[in-house]
Amino acid sequence: MPRPAPARSTILVVEDDPSIRTLLTSALHAAGHSVVAAVTGQEAMVKAGDSQPDLIVMDVMLPDADGFDLTRQLRAQGQYTPVLFLTARTDAEDRIIGLSAGGDDYVTKPFHVQEVLLRIRAILRRTGTSAPTLDARPRPPLRYDDLVLDTEAHTAHRADRPLKLSPTEFRLLTCLMSQAGRVLGKGEILQEVWQYDFAGDTRIVDTYIKYLRRKIDAAPPALIHTVRGVGYCLRLPDDGTPGTGTPRP
Repeated sequence: MPRPAPARSTILVVEDDPSIRTLLTSALHAAGHSVVAAVTGQEAMVKAGDSQPDLIVMDVMLPDADGFDLTRQLRAQGQYTPVLFLTARTDAEDRIIGLSAGGDDYVTKPFHVQEVLLRIRAILRRTGTSAPTLDARPRPPLRYDDLVLDTEAHTAHRADRPLKLSPTEFRLLTCLMSQAGRVLGKGEILQEVWQYDFAGDTRIVDTYIKYLRRKIDAAPPALIHTVRGVGYCLRLPDDGTPGTGTPRP
Protein backbone atom coordinates (compact mmCIF):
# COMPACT_ATOMS: atom_id res chain seq x y z
CA MET A 1 0.00 0.00 0.00
CA PRO A 2 1.55 3.36 -0.98
CA ARG A 3 2.51 5.78 1.75
CA PRO A 4 0.40 8.94 1.98
CA ALA A 5 2.06 12.12 0.73
CA PRO A 6 3.33 14.39 3.54
CA ALA A 7 1.24 17.43 4.40
CA ARG A 8 2.30 20.61 2.60
CA SER A 9 3.36 23.57 4.70
CA THR A 10 2.00 26.99 3.78
CA ILE A 11 4.67 29.69 3.64
CA LEU A 12 3.84 33.40 3.55
CA VAL A 13 6.57 35.29 1.67
CA VAL A 14 6.60 39.03 2.48
CA GLU A 15 9.03 40.69 0.06
CA ASP A 16 8.69 43.85 -2.05
CA ASP A 17 11.55 43.03 -4.44
CA PRO A 18 9.85 41.15 -7.33
CA SER A 19 12.97 39.18 -8.32
CA ILE A 20 13.58 37.90 -4.78
CA ARG A 21 9.88 37.20 -4.29
CA THR A 22 9.74 35.17 -7.53
CA LEU A 23 12.92 33.29 -6.65
CA LEU A 24 11.65 32.31 -3.21
CA THR A 25 8.18 31.41 -4.47
CA SER A 26 9.60 29.13 -7.20
CA ALA A 27 12.07 27.46 -4.83
CA LEU A 28 9.42 26.87 -2.15
CA HIS A 29 6.98 25.43 -4.68
CA ALA A 30 9.73 23.11 -5.95
CA ALA A 31 10.37 22.02 -2.35
CA GLY A 32 6.71 21.02 -2.00
CA HIS A 33 5.37 23.98 -0.06
CA SER A 34 2.27 26.04 -0.70
CA VAL A 35 3.14 29.73 -1.03
CA VAL A 36 1.21 32.93 -0.33
CA ALA A 37 2.93 36.21 -1.27
CA ALA A 38 2.61 39.76 0.06
CA VAL A 39 4.37 42.94 -1.10
CA THR A 40 3.55 45.38 1.71
CA GLY A 41 3.23 45.21 5.46
CA GLN A 42 -0.49 45.92 5.32
CA GLU A 43 -1.02 43.09 2.84
CA ALA A 44 1.12 40.80 5.00
CA MET A 45 -1.01 41.39 8.09
CA VAL A 46 -4.19 40.57 6.16
CA LYS A 47 -2.77 37.42 4.56
CA ALA A 48 -1.22 36.23 7.82
CA GLY A 49 -4.72 36.17 9.26
CA ASP A 50 -6.50 34.79 6.21
CA SER A 51 -4.07 32.04 5.15
CA GLN A 52 -2.88 30.95 8.63
CA PRO A 53 0.61 30.09 7.31
CA ASP A 54 2.93 27.60 8.97
CA LEU A 55 5.85 30.02 8.57
CA ILE A 56 6.44 33.61 7.42
CA VAL A 57 9.50 34.71 5.43
CA MET A 58 9.63 38.42 6.26
CA ASP A 59 11.69 41.12 4.56
CA VAL A 60 12.72 43.60 7.22
CA MET A 61 12.65 46.75 5.06
CA LEU A 62 9.24 46.98 3.38
CA PRO A 63 7.92 50.08 1.61
CA ASP A 64 5.27 50.80 4.26
CA ALA A 65 6.52 49.02 7.37
CA ASP A 66 9.42 47.55 9.31
CA GLY A 67 9.40 43.75 9.44
CA PHE A 68 10.43 43.77 13.10
CA ASP A 69 7.43 45.98 13.96
CA LEU A 70 5.07 43.74 11.95
CA THR A 71 6.27 40.72 13.90
CA ARG A 72 5.69 42.53 17.19
CA GLN A 73 2.15 43.32 16.02
CA LEU A 74 1.52 39.67 15.15
CA ARG A 75 2.77 38.54 18.55
CA ALA A 76 0.66 41.19 20.30
CA GLN A 77 -2.39 39.84 18.46
CA GLY A 78 -1.65 36.34 19.72
CA GLN A 79 -0.31 34.99 16.43
CA TYR A 80 2.84 32.98 17.03
CA THR A 81 3.59 31.77 13.51
CA PRO A 82 7.37 31.27 13.15
CA VAL A 83 9.11 34.13 11.32
CA LEU A 84 12.32 33.99 9.26
CA PHE A 85 13.71 37.47 8.62
CA LEU A 86 15.42 38.47 5.38
CA THR A 87 17.50 41.63 5.57
CA ALA A 88 20.50 43.48 4.19
CA ARG A 89 21.38 44.54 7.74
CA THR A 90 24.40 42.56 8.88
CA ASP A 91 25.08 43.95 12.37
CA ALA A 92 24.76 41.53 15.27
CA GLU A 93 22.70 44.18 17.06
CA ASP A 94 20.05 44.04 14.31
CA ARG A 95 19.91 40.25 14.57
CA ILE A 96 19.34 40.48 18.31
CA ILE A 97 16.63 43.13 17.81
CA GLY A 98 14.91 40.93 15.23
CA LEU A 99 14.91 37.81 17.37
CA SER A 100 13.84 39.82 20.41
CA ALA A 101 10.89 41.09 18.36
CA GLY A 102 9.70 37.50 18.10
CA GLY A 103 11.59 36.21 15.06
CA ASP A 104 12.84 32.65 14.88
CA ASP A 105 15.76 33.00 12.47
CA TYR A 106 17.59 35.59 10.42
CA VAL A 107 19.19 35.41 6.95
CA THR A 108 21.19 38.29 5.49
CA LYS A 109 21.10 39.39 1.86
CA PRO A 110 22.50 38.44 -0.54
CA PHE A 111 21.70 34.84 0.26
CA HIS A 112 21.82 31.45 -1.41
CA VAL A 113 18.27 30.15 -1.84
CA GLN A 114 19.33 26.72 -0.57
CA GLU A 115 20.33 28.29 2.75
CA VAL A 116 16.85 29.80 3.09
CA LEU A 117 15.24 26.43 2.36
CA LEU A 118 17.43 24.73 4.96
CA ARG A 119 16.59 27.37 7.56
CA ILE A 120 12.87 26.98 6.81
CA ARG A 121 13.12 23.21 7.14
CA ALA A 122 14.94 23.57 10.47
CA ILE A 123 12.35 26.02 11.84
CA LEU A 124 9.42 23.83 10.80
CA ARG A 125 11.09 20.81 12.37
CA ARG A 126 11.88 22.43 15.71
CA THR A 127 8.54 24.24 16.00
CA GLY A 128 6.63 21.06 15.23
CA THR A 129 4.94 22.39 12.09
CA SER A 130 6.63 20.09 9.59
CA ALA A 131 4.97 16.87 8.46
CA PRO A 132 5.40 14.18 11.14
CA THR A 133 7.42 11.09 10.35
CA LEU A 134 5.49 7.84 10.10
CA ASP A 135 7.69 6.13 12.66
CA ALA A 136 7.55 8.94 15.22
CA ARG A 137 6.51 7.75 18.66
CA PRO A 138 4.52 10.06 20.95
CA ARG A 139 6.60 11.65 23.67
CA PRO A 140 5.18 11.98 27.19
CA PRO A 141 4.63 15.51 28.52
CA LEU A 142 7.42 17.14 30.51
CA ARG A 143 6.37 17.82 34.12
CA TYR A 144 7.91 19.82 36.96
CA ASP A 145 5.86 20.68 40.03
CA ASP A 146 2.62 22.19 38.62
CA LEU A 147 4.19 23.02 35.25
CA VAL A 148 3.31 20.71 32.33
CA LEU A 149 4.60 21.00 28.77
CA ASP A 150 3.29 18.74 26.01
CA THR A 151 5.65 18.79 23.03
CA GLU A 152 3.26 16.67 20.97
CA ALA A 153 0.23 18.93 21.39
CA HIS A 154 2.47 22.04 21.66
CA THR A 155 0.71 23.17 24.83
CA ALA A 156 1.88 24.31 28.25
CA HIS A 157 0.04 24.73 31.56
CA ARG A 158 0.94 26.04 35.00
CA ALA A 159 -1.42 24.97 37.79
CA ASP A 160 -3.92 23.96 35.08
CA ARG A 161 -3.75 27.50 33.63
CA PRO A 162 -2.97 27.45 29.88
CA LEU A 163 0.13 29.38 28.86
CA LYS A 164 0.23 31.16 25.52
CA LEU A 165 3.83 30.83 24.33
CA SER A 166 5.54 31.89 21.14
CA PRO A 167 7.52 29.18 19.27
CA THR A 168 10.78 30.52 20.69
CA GLU A 169 9.38 30.69 24.23
CA PHE A 170 8.14 27.12 23.83
CA ARG A 171 11.59 25.91 22.75
CA LEU A 172 13.23 27.77 25.61
CA LEU A 173 10.85 26.24 28.15
CA THR A 174 11.43 22.80 26.63
CA CYS A 175 15.17 23.33 27.03
CA LEU A 176 14.79 24.31 30.70
CA MET A 177 12.26 21.62 31.60
CA SER A 178 14.11 18.79 29.90
CA GLN A 179 17.08 19.59 32.15
CA ALA A 180 15.23 20.77 35.25
CA GLY A 181 17.46 21.24 38.27
CA ARG A 182 20.57 21.73 36.14
CA VAL A 183 22.16 25.15 35.65
CA LEU A 184 22.37 25.89 31.92
CA GLY A 185 24.94 28.36 30.64
CA LYS A 186 23.68 31.12 28.38
CA GLY A 187 25.89 29.92 25.54
CA GLU A 188 24.47 26.43 25.90
CA ILE A 189 20.93 27.81 25.75
CA LEU A 190 21.82 29.84 22.63
CA GLN A 191 23.02 26.75 20.83
CA GLU A 192 20.06 24.58 21.83
CA VAL A 193 17.25 27.09 21.30
CA TRP A 194 18.57 29.38 18.56
CA GLN A 195 21.46 27.31 17.17
CA TYR A 196 23.56 30.49 17.12
CA ASP A 197 26.46 31.79 19.16
CA PHE A 198 25.90 35.52 18.34
CA ALA A 199 29.63 36.07 18.78
CA GLY A 200 29.23 35.52 22.51
CA ASP A 201 26.40 38.07 22.90
CA THR A 202 23.82 36.44 25.17
CA ARG A 203 21.35 39.32 25.55
CA ILE A 204 18.75 37.46 23.48
CA VAL A 205 18.68 34.75 26.16
CA ASP A 206 18.14 37.33 28.91
CA THR A 207 15.32 38.93 26.89
CA TYR A 208 13.44 35.68 26.36
CA ILE A 209 13.95 34.53 29.94
CA LYS A 210 12.26 37.80 30.95
CA TYR A 211 9.34 37.08 28.58
CA LEU A 212 9.02 33.53 29.89
CA ARG A 213 9.12 34.58 33.53
CA ARG A 214 6.16 36.91 33.00
CA LYS A 215 4.09 33.92 31.93
CA ILE A 216 5.53 31.03 33.97
CA ASP A 217 6.19 32.82 37.25
CA ALA A 218 3.14 35.09 37.34
CA ALA A 219 2.19 33.30 40.58
CA PRO A 220 4.48 31.68 43.20
CA PRO A 221 6.52 29.69 43.57
CA ALA A 222 9.00 31.04 41.03
CA LEU A 223 10.54 28.25 38.97
CA ILE A 224 13.01 30.07 36.68
CA HIS A 225 16.11 31.15 38.58
CA THR A 226 19.19 33.16 37.65
CA VAL A 227 22.59 31.81 38.61
CA ARG A 228 24.66 34.95 38.45
CA GLY A 229 27.61 34.77 36.10
CA VAL A 230 26.55 31.38 34.77
CA GLY A 231 23.04 31.13 33.39
CA TYR A 232 19.59 29.89 34.33
CA CYS A 233 17.94 26.94 36.05
CA LEU A 234 14.38 25.67 36.33
CA ARG A 235 13.81 24.44 39.89
CA LEU A 236 11.76 25.06 42.99
CA PRO A 237 13.04 27.91 45.19
CA ASP A 238 15.38 26.99 48.01
CA ASP A 239 13.96 29.60 50.41
CA GLY A 240 11.28 27.31 51.78
CA THR A 241 8.51 28.48 49.46
CA PRO A 242 6.33 25.39 49.03
CA GLY A 243 5.49 23.91 45.66
CA THR A 244 2.32 22.02 44.85
CA GLY A 245 3.93 18.65 44.59
CA THR A 246 7.12 16.69 44.16
CA PRO A 247 9.36 17.97 41.35
CA ARG A 248 9.20 15.64 38.38
CA PRO A 249 12.03 16.49 35.96
